[in-house]
Amino acid sequence: MIATVELMKKTQGLEKIRNIGFIAHIDAGKTTTTERILYYAGKTHKVGEVHEGTTVTDWMIQERERGITITSAATYCQWKDFQINIIDTPGHIDFTVEVERSLKVLDGVVVIFCGVGGVQPQSETVWHQADRYQVPRIAFINKMDRVGVDFLGVLSEMKEKLAVPLAPVTLPIYKDDDFLGVIDLIKMRAVYNQGEFGQEVKEDEIPQDLKEAAAKQREHLIEKLAELDDAFMHKIIDGQGVDQEEITAAIRKYVIANKFVPVVCGSALKNKAVQLLLNAICEYLPSPIETVPIKGVILKSGEEKVIEADLGAGFCGLCFKVFTDPFVGKLFYTRVYSGKVTVSSTIYNATKDEKEKISKIIRMHANKQENVPQAQAGDIICLVGLKNTTTGDTLCDSRHSLVLEAIKFPQPVVSLAIEPKTQADQDKLFDALRKLADEDPSFKINYNKETGQNIISGMGQLHLEIMVDRLIREFNVLAKIGKPQVAYKETVTRKVEAVGKFIQQTGGRGQYGHVVIILEPLSKGQGIVFESKIKSGVIPKEYIPAVKEGIEEAVESGILGGYPVVDIKVTLIDGSYHDVDSSELSFKVAAELAIKEALRKAGPVILEPIMSLEVIVPAEYSSQVIGDLNSRRGKISSIKERKNLRIVSADVPLSEAFNYADALRNLTQGRASYTIEPSYYEKVPDELLAKILGV
Repeated sequence: MIATVELMKKTQGLEKIRNIGFIAHIDAGKTTTTERILYYAGKTHKVGEVHEGTTVTDWMIQERERGITITSAATYCQWKDFQINIIDTPGHIDFTVEVERSLKVLDGVVVIFCGVGGVQPQSETVWHQADRYQVPRIAFINKMDRVGVDFLGVLSEMKEKLAVPLAPVTLPIYKDDDFLGVIDLIKMRAVYNQGEFGQEVKEDEIPQDLKEAAAKQREHLIEKLAELDDAFMHKIIDGQGVDQEEITAAIRKYVIANKFVPVVCGSALKNKAVQLLLNAICEYLPSPIETVPIKGVILKSGEEKVIEADLGAGFCGLCFKVFTDPFVGKLFYTRVYSGKVTVSSTIYNATKDEKEKISKIIRMHANKQENVPQAQAGDIICLVGLKNTTTGDTLCDSRHSLVLEAIKFPQPVVSLAIEPKTQADQDKLFDALRKLADEDPSFKINYNKETGQNIISGMGQLHLEIMVDRLIREFNVLAKIGKPQVAYKETVTRKVEAVGKFIQQTGGRGQYGHVVIILEPLSKGQGIVFESKIKSGVIPKEYIPAVKEGIEEAVESGILGGYPVVDIKVTLIDGSYHDVDSSELSFKVAAELAIKEALRKAGPVILEPIMSLEVIVPAEYSSQVIGDLNSRRGKISSIKERKNLRIVSADVPLSEAFNYADALRNLTQGRASYTIEPSYYEKVPDELLAKILGV
């Protein structure tokens, strides 16, 4: 009894918190659903519409112009006696990083499906992302008012494509193809919305023509739960029946255990059945004390520790997003897992080993801010004033320092060259790019010294378009965009000997340098190796570093296409010098002449970068994907099966991988995803050599 009382003190109030997100395919209705929830919960007093650009969570100008969500927006509301913290995520695959980091910190999600489109491509992607993070979920089939809607068809498609135990808890009610309301299968009552915006909820008898179908679906729901619950099974066998409270408790139990998904339906745009979705969020999704506990590693001992939602424990949180506000500065979106933190307190960034001072704690309502004095376990808030924190960092009490598991972000797959339009824009450009990269871990910047280009990389063409648009609008930077070049390299295929002589007489002191070298190929990744075997002072040792320097500078530009030379060994074996005319310069030039001669004789070849590519694709599209990879000179290394998916691993030349994101979407109707990263260099086929060299 004492232990129970202590537990209640440590977690008091947390059982009424729901940290949830909306995830779905683009245009399934996430933002519209969020708008209705905020309105019905009294957080907003006007219903915003996506097509009018008046929604709360789509506040960026790029979002309102395109009618899509680009960045995840955090907000909150009260429903009955529950506090619901909400993250509305993008549906476009280019912004999948926003879904990834949101799922890392959420306790539950609502997966929204279109009643006409069903399980669309990105629906599968976000579902599998939720699988990776073991996030409990409920499903909301939206747009039940649309022409061509097929509720039972969508249910069937969900079972087939998502391979998960599910059952509806509401059924749609139609009259002459008009969507009127829903049947609550647990209460066995018809539910209708009234008023201009559906704010009034009215219960009534189930229409006579739907009673049989409702009874059948309720029986199906109970059978699904009985497959998971022995107590249910025994009650059914004994003919006892189950009441509303028992059904609700069972659904909640198995949703939290990630063994069951209840399905509700409605129309957010037409203001129907959203209140039932709100009820389902509160009744079925877990509180912070019911989720799978997050784990961390204690810095001093290296031991693993489970972090529980304990108000009395030391502060521990995860910064899952950084965003630059033009007025406040950087906002550090943080999920608090344990303890409390107050304004003006000093916390410890365990990831960076730095102390940080909090100047403000803000509760976000999209882009609007509310200052609060403190945050505690279960909260999703923004911290202001931190200097060295970045996305994925662990923030904690210095007396209880530990590091939480970092967020894993997808690697960029599309790259573009970028440069400032004027010299005056140069510093502004790089400062702006750094700020954007701080916000978005899937947006990368690097300078390719081999091609002399500044490269920005992201998750797709739209992703990079948005970033360039933000550069112009938010940072007032003008930039030119171009396609990056492939960073080819050169090497040799056989061992040769070569001589380099630099003899010059100018009337006064001349120049004399003479070296003999052996050039030979090395295995992949060996770089440039230099060795001197000079004995008996044939070449004075003070000139040897100049020989090495001449060789290293010469191999920066090969003799075929001017690409850097790699994976060779150069051995200095002989030479001669002049007492008066020899110098470091003469031996450096002699070495350059020798290496160029050797490269011509040693069977030079051009190497191209090979990328390691992994594609996760529904089984029915795997043959098209494999055929396309073969046409791109890809070498398939493995094909693995995972439920109804295929994981295809291949090595593909970088030159063939440009625009692969768009091609893959077209091949698979957007239902596949992939990762790509540099792997190694390989000889360019002879038939492509002329094209690369432009001859």
